[in-house]
Amino acid sequence: MPTDNQKLYEIAVGLIPGVGNLITKQLVGFCGSAEDIFKMSKSKLLKIPNVGEVVAQQILDANVLDLAEKELLKAEKEGIEILFFTNPNYPQRLKRFADAPALLYHKGTENLNHERTIGIVGTRNATEYGKEMTDQICKDLVQYNPQIISGLAYGIDIAAHKSALKYGLKTIGVMASGIDIIYPAVHKSTAIEMQKNGAIITENKFGTIPDAPRFPARNRIIAGISDLLIVVEAAEKGGALITAEIANDYGIDVYAVPGKVNDKFSGGCNKLIAQSKASIFTSVSELVEFLGWNLKGEKKAKKQTIEPTLEGDEKIVYDLLVQNASLQIDDLAWQSQINLNKLSSVILNLEFAGIIKLLPGKKYALK
Repeated sequence: MPTDNQKLYEIAVGLIPGVGNLITKQLVGFCGSAEDIFKMSKSKLLKIPNVGEVVAQQILDANVLDLAEKELLKAEKEGIEILFFTNPNYPQRLKRFADAPALLYHKGTENLNHERTIGIVGTRNATEYGKEMTDQICKDLVQYNPQIISGLAYGIDIAAHKSALKYGLKTIGVMASGIDIIYPAVHKSTAIEMQKNGAIITENKFGTIPDAPRFPARNRIIAGISDLLIVVEAAEKGGALITAEIANDYGIDVYAVPGKVNDKFSGGCNKLIAQSKASIFTSVSELVEFLGWNLKGEKKAKKQTIEPTLEGDEKIVYDLLVQNASLQIDDLAWQSQINLNKLSSVILNLEFAGIIKLLPGKKYALK
């Protein structure tokens, strides 16, 4: 585990002007540790990708250790864990994505690498139908024991957290503010309760006010730590649809609860389904079958499959889909190192052979 001195430098890197999440990771990858970044010469810094003259000079001129020390002392006093992306307690699901935060603030009893996670999001103007569906989903998930991930906002988010607590499920609230500012304030008592049976997390330093750009940023964390995302209710524009869009980009499966055609707060869900950006949610049993989850404490039966006889690029694609539940074509291209035009032909051949199938969100999986 990192020492206090290491933590000090890990906090300090993010306080340097012009050094964001991506550059932080590149700096650590090149230098070896956060502390070593501050020991680098300008000539060495300039050899690191995305570190130009301005950023290199900002690092050399940075006087941020005093600020970092105040942040660290406050965290220790408040019982808050600060997780750098190299920390084993950092959420490994989130770590896969290039835009993941380099640093997270974590307060609560629950770790961020639970075996199973489900994100539940939706409109702030939740109807009774939306709240009832959220409650039923959480109730039906109890036997599978997942963490429930949401954003502590009005409407569906807070309904998801409350239902999780009601049924004894662990729940994680992802915040757009500093860890010391519960927003909205009326959810403070729920947030405190969540810390006893879950956690609250944020990428923002102490005292950060949740301004508009921080909510979409918060949404990428919700998507990134979820095995699957459920949109319960959403208008045709709003944060829930942004979260669904990010999940699609990340290759995370999205389900949407359908509603009446003329219902304002089901318009977004219906649109996601119509555009094949989400599968239609019908029941938790269908959802967990898709995920391949077994019941809590029950041994999972081994599925007997006969591996098709494949060679070359087709075998490479098949093996990747054996290792991953589903992948978008861009991910397949990157992981297989097969040219996109050639890959499209390989995928088509595998579809015709009945070996793979296209899923909502333009992802491919084995049949």
